[in-house]
This record gives sequence, C-alpha cells and structure tokens, in this order.
Amino acid sequence: MSLEDQIYTRKSCRNYLDDEIDMDLIHDFMSNVKPLVEDIDYHYDILTSDKLNIRTRWTAPYYLSLYSEKKEYYQENIGFVFQQLSLYLQSLGIGNCWVGMASPKIKNDDFVIVISFGKSDKMTRDKDSFKRKPLCEISDSNDKRLIPARLAPSAINSQPWYFKHSGKDFDVYQVKQNILKRQILKKWNPIDVGIALAHMYVANPETFEFYKKSDFDNLKGYTYTGTIKI
Repeated sequence: MSLEDQIYTRKSCRNYLDDEIDMDLIHDFMSNVKPLVEDIDYHYDILTSDKLNIRTRWTAPYYLSLYSEKKEYYQENIGFVFQQLSLYLQSLGIGNCWVGMASPKIKNDDFVIVISFGKSDKMTRDKDSFKRKPLCEISDSNDKRLIPARLAPSAINSQPWYFKHSGKDFDVYQVKQNILKRQILKKWNPIDVGIALAHMYVANPETFEFYKKSDFDNLKGYTYTGTIKI
C-alpha cells in the first residue's frame, strides 16, 4: 500500500507488541522526507519510556522525541515532516501515536513533541469509522480533494483547520479556540495543521506547494496559516 492509502486506514495506536524494530528504516526515510519550510532545522531522538516523563496510562516500546529550531512555522513543519513518517511506519506494520503528554527527562529548549511507536496488530480501521467534522465544516465547500486533510489526527480530535478556496489554491486557517481549549491546545494545534497539510502533500506529491501571501481574507474565528497549491 502507498503512503496515501495509509491516510484512509490510519488509527492512533496505543496498543503495542514488544517486537524489535530496525531503526535504519526510520533513518533512511527521514533522509528523503519533504519539509513544509526548507530553512528550519529539526532533529529527533529515539528513546525508550524510561528516558521520558510520560503522563499517559499506556506506554510504548519506543518514542520519537522531536526537536526544532524555534522560528516561524516550526510547529507546522514538525507536524508536516513527521506525519509523513507516521504514515510510512504504518505501512510497515508499525503503529504510532502523537503524544502531547510526554517529554524527555533531559531538558532541551528545542523540544517540541513526542511520537510513540512500536509493532502492533491494532493500528488500522475502516474509512467509515473516522469521527471527523464534515467537509462543509472545515472548508468553504464540499471539495472532495480535502478528504485527506479531513481524516488527519489532531489533539483531542480538535480538527483545528479550515480551507478557503483562493482561485485554484486553498488558503489555510487555524481555528481560534475558546479560552479553555486554548490553554490545552495552543502548543499542539499548529502541529495539527501541519499534520493535515502532510496528508494533502502525500495525496498530491507532484503538485503540492506551500507559501504565505499578504492578501488573504481575515476570517472571524480563524488565523491565517498559509496557502497551498495542489
């Protein structure tokens, strides 16, 4: 199955086997991954649970601890880059899950977020089982080209993205959460938007482009992120 096929079956995995994994598969894939923004430095470490502070009721055999230079779009870029890896791991039978409630015990100011991973036999689902907003709630029309973004995972399933047609392109916005949700989601929703954009890239690898423009519409309840060409 292709990476695009994984979009329609991916499930955030919290049940893992103890099987070993060839980590060279990850390193090889990451050597050719596409970033959302070219000039942002990022890196990752592969850790075990004893190297992390974890505030979940479940653990995994392995974790990716993700780090980035802190500049414009660094969170979106992390989501974009590592969701590609997430889909790739699933294609190999390796389940994974974005984990906001974990951090490395050794502090690093460049730390962003963690992804758990490991072999699993409980990591796929039927397309109809996704609990997601309808297209009309994440876009200004029912454009089926946005289905890959609609199916993207997000923190507490907040689905904080909105797409507005701009000629042949789409202006991309992030939802402004209410004050209570904002306290929880402000660190993660930009990553979520990057994850949704990764799905759009994987579904349109030959034509996808991301850029920022100055003449976007100001939409009430949303913040402009950028514009994509697919």
